[in-house]
Amino acid sequence: MSHDTTARNRRMTHFDDHDALWLFGYGSLIWKADFPFLERRCAHVHGWVRRFWQGSHDHRGTPEAPGRVATLVREPGAICHGMAYRIAPEVLGPLDIREKNGYLRELTRLHFDDGGQPAGADGLLYLATEDNAAFLGDAPLDAIAAQIAVAHGPSGPNRDYLVHLARALRELGVDDPHVFALAARLPHPAGDDCPHDPK
Repeated sequence: MSHDTTARNRRMTHFDDHDALWLFGYGSLIWKADFPFLERRCAHVHGWVRRFWQGSHDHRGTPEAPGRVATLVREPGAICHGMAYRIAPEVLGPLDIREKNGYLRELTRLHFDDGGQPAGADGLLYLATEDNAAFLGDAPLDAIAAQIAVAHGPSGPNRDYLVHLARALRELGVDDPHVFALAARLPHPAGDDCPHDPK
């Protein structure tokens, strides 16, 4: 599979005839919703864990020095918390470009955390699996954190992606040991007010 998944995603026609659909965000979509949405609700999906195993060659790194960003990895019994957005189908076009570096639209069942109705809904998420060309896979936490600490791309430093995600998860009251362990391993820059502190 090439890095650019835009064309493949645009061949996926689920929800094209709907007025709106739910999109689940588990990485930068939690804290960087730079797209129009009709509604936003805290939500989770079953059977997945968040991992910094996907390479970023276009946003938080370069082809020569890729960064690392989040994807989901299957784990029976696990729950991954994030943010759900109800969007119009045409919003998927720009999102396909944003997520083009190896991510494919995946059907999912969302479960909302706020106790409101409906309690769940069918929707989409963007998933980068191990068969995409940008997948980096597992590595020791120290090595992943070291790569994130130095990578930089058109969207800014890779460390900012991790720091913002860790902060957003803490604000949501979500415990994510993988994300917090990586954030705690980032070098502490001068003047930083410890945004990576998982406490």
